[in-house]
Amino acid sequence: MEKKKEVRAKVILECTSCVRNSLITKVSKGVSRYITQKNRHNTPNRLELKKFCPYCSKHTLHGEIKK
Repeated sequence: MEKKKEVRAKVILECTSCVRNSLITKVSKGVSRYITQKNRHNTPNRLELKKFCPYCSKHTLHGEIKK
C-alpha cells in the first residue's frame, strides 16, 4: 500500500539576505536557519516569514528551502 502524505510538513527556513551577501562577497559568517511546520492544504506555496537572523543582527525575510 502507498503511504499517505501527512498534512503538516516540516520545512526549513533560510535567511535570504545572508545567502545573497555570501554569494556576492564570498565571505560568510554563517547562514541563519529555522525549522518549522506548515499545513500543506492551507499553504501549498513556499513559506516566507520574517525572523531574527543572529548573523545580520536584525529581522530579515526567511524563505523555505528544499530538504
